[in-house]
Amino acid sequence: MQESPSYFFYQKPEYPRDCKEAIDQCSSDTLSGVYTVKPDGYAEPFEVFCDNDISTVGWTIIQRRTDDSLTFQRGWEEYKNGFGFLSGEFWIGLDKLSYFTNQAKYELRVDMVLANGSSFYVKYNSFRISDEWSNYALVSTDGFRSNWSCIVSTCPHNLTQHSCTCESLCTDPITQTDCYSDCVETCVPKGCLVTGTNSYISNGDSFINVDCSQNCTCIDSQLSCNADYECSTDATCTVKNETRKCYCNEGYEGDGETCVRNTYTDCYDALQDGQTTDGVYTILPAGATTSFTVYCDMTGGGWTVFQRRTDGATDFYKTWNEYQQGFGSKDAGNDFWLGNEQIYQLTNQKGYKLRVDMVKSDGSPIYAEYTSFQIGDVSTKYRLSIGSYSGDAGNGLYYNNGGQFSTHDEDNDGCSHHDYAEGHKGGWWYTTTWCRECYYSYTYCYYFETRSGCNNIGTVSNLNGEYNGGNGKNIWWYYSSQCNLNSAEMKIRPSSV
Repeated sequence: MQESPSYFFYQKPEYPRDCKEAIDQCSSDTLSGVYTVKPDGYAEPFEVFCDNDISTVGWTIIQRRTDDSLTFQRGWEEYKNGFGFLSGEFWIGLDKLSYFTNQAKYELRVDMVLANGSSFYVKYNSFRISDEWSNYALVSTDGFRSNWSCIVSTCPHNLTQHSCTCESLCTDPITQTDCYSDCVETCVPKGCLVTGTNSYISNGDSFINVDCSQNCTCIDSQLSCNADYECSTDATCTVKNETRKCYCNEGYEGDGETCVRNTYTDCYDALQDGQTTDGVYTILPAGATTSFTVYCDMTGGGWTVFQRRTDGATDFYKTWNEYQQGFGSKDAGNDFWLGNEQIYQLTNQKGYKLRVDMVKSDGSPIYAEYTSFQIGDVSTKYRLSIGSYSGDAGNGLYYNNGGQFSTHDEDNDGCSHHDYAEGHKGGWWYTTTWCRECYYSYTYCYYFETRSGCNNIGTVSNLNGEYNGGNGKNIWWYYSSQCNLNSAEMKIRPSSV
């Protein structure tokens, strides 16, 4: 309902009398929404919903039905006073409507939408109802105008409108004996009707049925279907972004009919998928939310490498955060630490065994293997847990089992009078086992001096210590025969292999 041009002279009230006046009083904001109005003679101001989306703004909505959420089977008092909510379905109330339509001349517009999405409207040049004493009788609906003969003003999705300029003008809305129209607008398909869905797809678009067993394409408004469409065993038939099709599962990529692995849970998983080349791969451990890269030793049997010392180019005297996130380059031959958080995600998705490959200062290789290897999460300070030892390098992690990870800025070794991460210039699972004030009998590389003639060890393994690429005074494994290591590499593989 909107105010028509009026010939009455009136004094402007404190509140706008209707939505048209509310919009006229606004300098810039003309958005549809709830406004406060007060018709002439009405006791108190109240809120109404103003529709400003039509070409002429300032329509006061008196009734809305959109979703059948509100019953309109009501008694006289409710229709008199109004019911519902302005944000949804409502009836403004006959009493308010009477005050509205008797303060000026108003026109009425009724907008309707059919079940198929087609919309149309009818409009009356004059609309007024009487007061309660006259049972709110409908007084005036003269000057009927409509776009009924031009039945569709807005076509449903995937239909196109046969456009022409026309508007029916009827002076006799009952018999419609005096209607004039230049043409009739209708909605016609601009594509293909999809059987069983009551919807259309545009030319060139495709449609896949509910179980993804058929792929249909619209060509020149003719639907052509391929019954050979089938999801890959690594794909799921589902709807994403309002489009139904076969979508590759997480860890795979492709068109849904063919899906190829693009991420693995670890290097052995990649090896099982046919990847046999050593190098950097992207993995996504089970339960992890973010993928990351690792170096894979495929020729050795699908080992995931998480530490390497070969050339001394990378400084391992790092902070807690750096050890947590990882550092260095994973490319072949370069030094790196994968990151405690990544090692935690890896070793907590399944059981793993650990292999440590080292080369002594005389060039001879040695190794150590453990039947199980796991570290806890950050709340445990990445506590180490290992299984049984085998190999020829010695059980270098025997005293480290159960230890928390330490760095020079995060001392978790439990020793009050020594900071082993600071002394050995690295990060490691140091423990209190060797927490003594002084060792006099050992003079090899794996001690740091605390005072003249007195050394302290802290651990019998320290692969992340100070290192110069072949003669590191703070990189060692087990006893003196493994001092001054030339290189070291730590890697894991599923314990079931």
